[in-house]
Amino acid sequence: MTESLLLNGELLRSVDPGLLRATSYGHFTSMQVRDGRVDGLDLHFERLDRSSREVFGRPVSADRVRSHLRAALDHAGSGDLSIRVNAFASDDAEPNLLIRMSPPIDPGATPLRLLAFQHERAVPHLKHTGTFDLVYYGRQAKLAGYDDAVFHTADGEISEGSIWNICFARGTTIVFPSAPALPGIREQVLQRGLATFTTIPVRLTDLSTYDAAYLTNSIDPALPVAAVGTTRYEPHQPSADVIAKAYAAVPAQEI
Repeated sequence: MTESLLLNGELLRSVDPGLLRATSYGHFTSMQVRDGRVDGLDLHFERLDRSSREVFGRPVSADRVRSHLRAALDHAGSGDLSIRVNAFASDDAEPNLLIRMSPPIDPGATPLRLLAFQHERAVPHLKHTGTFDLVYYGRQAKLAGYDDAVFHTADGEISEGSIWNICFARGTTIVFPSAPALPGIREQVLQRGLATFTTIPVRLTDLSTYDAAYLTNSIDPALPVAAVGTTRYEPHQPSADVIAKAYAAVPAQEI
């Protein structure tokens, strides 16, 4: 017999079992498209190529990714989308690119309360498809009455959130944790726009010495943090203004 899938006892006729199996080992990048433009598009291209070389031993060119993104825009008939590009491969073949399109997502407006967990992602510099731990700890945080999880090392250094990078502010100086973490695209765009910034260890014991904290990802360029555990943060306009100015200095790039 041929390979097949059952869902709740019913045969699935439109999903290739091989595709599901292949996408369990791969990497991806996610982006918000507005008017056919993406923040840090060149960084997305670089991420996909660098990760494919490391994970599969094969490159993925920027021209190839761009052509697939343009096809996605044509198919959707819109320049406003949420897009996720998954790269996966079988054996030593050229990586496949699977693009998922969905409606655009607006940034959040409510500051989040985070619960810290000691956890370090496997190969944290890759945006890989192994996301069980991220969902697990995010769920544990919500069960404890928080909005999401933030991770720290065994030495108590803050690294990253479940689906976010995190940065802190002392006055108008933006501070990025130096613990191993995924170099997020929006984080890199923010760093491009800042005149100066600092990358240092950010320890759990130091959190009260900062004036503010912000989360960044493809959806939220700078979502304020209301609290990390028992450490609370109030709105801090000086750092918020610095971050807004930094983003304004780096225009989105056309697909």
